[in-house]
Amino acid sequence: GQAGRCMNRWPNFFVIGAGKSGTTSLYHYLKQHPQIFMSPVKEPKYFAFAGQQLNFTGPGDQRVIPQTTTTSDAYLDLFKDAGDKPIVGEASTIYLNTGETARRMAEQVPHARLVAVLRHPADRAYSAYMHLRRDGYESLETFAAALAAEPHRIREGYYYHWHLRARGYYGRQLQAFYEQFPRNQIKVYLFEDFFDQPYRVLADIFQFLGVDDSFRPDISARHNQSGIPRNQSVQNFLTRPHPLKEWVKRFIPEHTGHRMISVMQRGVVATPGLAPEIRARLTEDFREDILLLQDLIQRDLSHWLSSDTKYRERV
Repeated sequence: GQAGRCMNRWPNFFVIGAGKSGTTSLYHYLKQHPQIFMSPVKEPKYFAFAGQQLNFTGPGDQRVIPQTTTTSDAYLDLFKDAGDKPIVGEASTIYLNTGETARRMAEQVPHARLVAVLRHPADRAYSAYMHLRRDGYESLETFAAALAAEPHRIREGYYYHWHLRARGYYGRQLQAFYEQFPRNQIKVYLFEDFFDQPYRVLADIFQFLGVDDSFRPDISARHNQSGIPRNQSVQNFLTRPHPLKEWVKRFIPEHTGHRMISVMQRGVVATPGLAPEIRARLTEDFREDILLLQDLIQRDLSHWLSSDTKYRERV
């Protein structure tokens, strides 16, 4: 209400990326914490596109526009129900990939805490491609063809989820945030840590945010899995708005609904693995940036540079 608006409660916490690295699941787990308020819209993208007229030209890209908040009033409105929760946040994976975001955030919310979850950039790119296939927007039938089309698509104004390779230069992208924020306000996790030990990573994030780190959210649902649908219409029902789903939502808790969808999705989506030679070639492209990232986050990433494929299948 009006009181909330006078308070102008800006968020003090952001999940800034990377896309296709478990951030949708992370958002839903954080949302369950009694001391954390996450915006009802998962990716408002405000700090990437504030004040801009948006026009993206790729298939299905128009749906991104209504989900994007470009005015401060609409943005602050997302947090009006935060009450007195100490942590108020949102998760827009695009923040990692958009040039001016770090500076805008540092100007508006200099004390904010930032979390990034990073996935091997070749696997991330492949997962993004599979996601576009899953939702019926990607017409190119091979990952190699989509990689070849990427520079042209970027020039044509396709939205960032088509930037398969470009979104994987995390070293370069994170550097902008380290230049604008003190190191102790940024936490970076690897997808494999989150995948293998979700509770440990969550407890660490809760500690970083200064909230009760003994809280254990329900993590039984896996969110936003990619893959090629065996049945596109069933897939569309699961991932797009539908009146029947809206009706069911009134009767069951949100995370129960997500768990049901994630179970159904496992049966609907097939996930062929990424070809090792393409993965190796992409890894070579990213080598220099991975070495930069390694220095930035002070973690050994040699397993990313080797041909270890342990996390490949987890599309």
